[in-house]
Amino acid sequence: MRYKFLPHTADVKINAYGKTIEGAFVNSALALRSAIAGEAKTKSSIKKVVKANAKDLDGLLYRFIEEFLYLFDAKDFILTKITKLKIAHDKNGFSLHAAAEGDKASNHRFHNDVKAITYNDMFVKKTTHNFIIQFVLDV
Repeated sequence: MRYKFLPHTADVKINAYGKTIEGAFVNSALALRSAIAGEAKTKSSIKKVVKANAKDLDGLLYRFIEEFLYLFDAKDFILTKITKLKIAHDKNGFSLHAAAEGDKASNHRFHNDVKAITYNDMFVKKTTHNFIIQFVLDV
């Protein structure tokens, strides 16, 4: 399982999983896409580069998901897949560089009007076998 939706009273709560931190971040972005457009098929006709920096992993996740919401709202882009993602860590914090593919958002119907990602109930943690990410989308 790459991600699952959890019960929440008003918003969309997501757990995403990966064997690596990069895999968990990829699955978080795919969960966002699913929260917006369901499991509808999308084309991979548009390419985008996504970059983010933050002091910690929670902040990096926030900026990563926020970038896809910006691309959706301002650039008519809906994610299909992430072809490459690299997370680095140094004395200044964390950085992320991703190559994404998607389609025009205007070609699709939407299930939720996602306004923002929140820090509510957010975490990024390593377990014995994988990484788990949890976040809430304001809808």
